[in-house]
Amino acid sequence: MQDAVTIDVAGAPERPAGAGPDRLRVIARNAFPFLVVGTIWEIVAHAGYFPRKLFPPLEDAVRAFVDLTVAGILPHHTLDTVVRLLSGFGFAAVIGVTIGVLMGRSRRMEDICLPLVSILAPIPGLAYTPLFLLWFGPGQFSAMMLVGFVSMFPVIYNSWTGVKVVKEIWLRSAQAMGADDRRIFRHVILPGALPYILTGLRLGLAQAWRILVAVEMLAAVPWGLGWLIFGAREFLNTDAMMAGIFVIAVIGLLLEKYVFQAIENYTVVRWGMVESME
Repeated sequence: MQDAVTIDVAGAPERPAGAGPDRLRVIARNAFPFLVVGTIWEIVAHAGYFPRKLFPPLEDAVRAFVDLTVAGILPHHTLDTVVRLLSGFGFAAVIGVTIGVLMGRSRRMEDICLPLVSILAPIPGLAYTPLFLLWFGPGQFSAMMLVGFVSMFPVIYNSWTGVKVVKEIWLRSAQAMGADDRRIFRHVILPGALPYILTGLRLGLAQAWRILVAVEMLAAVPWGLGWLIFGAREFLNTDAMMAGIFVIAVIGLLLEKYVFQAIENYTVVRWGMVESME
């Protein structure tokens, strides 16, 4: 009888990690800063320090978000912005990682590219805008090219750093086991540099957002969240501006959660190189 009880207890399904009170505690901890900011916003909005038109309460922003969404205006702006963002950032990711890895692997490539990158990277992205508008003309293509160019530099820097910090003992151990250059790159260098590469991609995406929102108005594109925000400013539609800013924040959160974090969990977390943040 004792054995039967023991088997039944041992065979009972274990409680999954992160379930129950622990999961609720994590959700509450993540929601707390938003509740604090929202509370402070509401207090200031209703205190009368600013006109309601300039500092609307959250319910006005929510109403504007719903109205713009139902009318199809906000989805149209969002789709155009996401297309520009992903096109430009995709270009930056491919070119940036390639150049950064080549710089880390080749001293000659490093000597050629590093001074150029060091000069171009600190220049604000908006300073390049007139050049790109002259070269490619106003419109979609110039906005995508500018986003890709500006967001490429953090990717290059971090990819280069990631390759450089791969431990020499890892390379020698792989060589001692008979691995050729291709296997060493695939199984040692790339996994070792991946945490830095992911960091560079995150920084590059943030840079892409900053320049895209500003250039959408300057590049004379007809649609986009940046165009919506700047256009709303002209008519003091602060609630519409907040709706556009909210959409940008949500897109950034979704990209972080379902793209970067998914890649990180499948690679460097799975390999035990970093701890999961979940």
